[in-house]
Amino acid sequence: SDVYKRQSLTEPKKIAELLKAIDGYSGSYVTACALKLAPLVFVRPKELRSAEWTEFDLEKAEWRIPAEKMKMRLLHIIPLSKQALEILNDLKPLTGLGKYLFPSIRSLSRPMSENTINGALRRLGYTKEEMTGHGFRSMASTILNEQNWNRDAIERQLAHSERDGVRAAYNYAEYLPERQRMMQSWADYLDELKSTQLI
Repeated sequence: SDVYKRQSLTEPKKIAELLKAIDGYSGSYVTACALKLAPLVFVRPKELRSAEWTEFDLEKAEWRIPAEKMKMRLLHIIPLSKQALEILNDLKPLTGLGKYLFPSIRSLSRPMSENTINGALRRLGYTKEEMTGHGFRSMASTILNEQNWNRDAIERQLAHSERDGVRAAYNYAEYLPERQRMMQSWADYLDELKSTQLI
């Protein structure tokens, strides 16, 4: 995982700067929503851009990515924080009647291109060595581990497979109550960072 640590920001001050930059993003509103959601859900970039409205239960505050869309071919649950739900509720009137949350600008029947998020980060002044769409994963992983959340809950939320295979056929709801608390706490932490005055 060190490979992608290089393209990620893990210092609180740098994360705060990034979040403020994202809030000021002046490109397409749909892209802005994807950018804002990315740190809150820290899924793989492909999973984010191909997110479909049918996978979301806003009442239950859950996003369930079907197995066939996941790298490990296992259903994955993302508990949605209040902050994530707010973004989704803002986005719904715009793209909610279509298939994808983040449709391509050229065709509503296709998701946004894989370059959209990284392109937006470049527009915000971040080089590909500094931050990528994938970087939100190591950002979350690094900080959540530093905050002493249960490592297994973090790994499960990142949808990392168990290398030994013994536990690979896990229950997708494993550690779910803890992951719900963790995802809300993480969203609150990001808000807190954003509201602090940068020295």
